[in-house]
Amino acid sequence: MATKTLDTLGLKCPQPILKVAAEARNLQGGDILEILADCHSFPNDIKAWCQKTGKTLLFCNDDGTGKFTAQVQF
Repeated sequence: MATKTLDTLGLKCPQPILKVAAEARNLQGGDILEILADCHSFPNDIKAWCQKTGKTLLFCNDDGTGKFTAQVQF
């Protein structure tokens, strides 16, 4: 099991989710992907992507300045 960080800061919808989808091809079951994002729609987008793909959204936190950190388990 590995943990990888994906920095999507500065990217706007739909780019963060497209980057997550591309990175997903490199991950195996049990791996965790941590995503850094500042797109205002990211929390809803990552939740929907996880539901669609069957991945587990461990959390999506807002730091209060419009930056989000999420972890997805594969």
